[in-house]
Amino acid sequence: QLQLVESGGGLVQPGGSLRLSCTASGFTLKNYRIGWFRQAPGKEREGVSCIGSDGSSTRLADSVKGRFTISRDNAKNTVYLEMNSLKPEDTAIYYCAVELKPRYGRTCLMSSTMDSWGIGTPVTVSS
Repeated sequence: QLQLVESGGGLVQPGGSLRLSCTASGFTLKNYRIGWFRQAPGKEREGVSCIGSDGSSTRLADSVKGRFTISRDNAKNTVYLEMNSLKPEDTAIYYCAVELKPRYGRTCLMSSTMDSWGIGTPVTVSS
């Protein structure tokens, strides 16, 4: 059974760092585009970062450029989101998702590009 599980969320002070993990089971994650999304209370879900199946192509939302980094460890079937210089506005539930059916020409930062989702991990940035 295909499953994505996020971990690594928590409470951190402004300026701090967290590393989120997205571990897949039931399929080989390296064959697919993987995205990280977030949803803050009262706001729509937004794309944060995504990585191509080859691992070399990555995208970042403008709001996190220079602070967040996405990477993958195929041996562990895991994708990571390294978050530095965190701000209160980064507070949200963070989800990872996988594009199972290739949608050429569509950015992996769009929710509609993704087919299967994890249940999310909460990140709170507060002093």
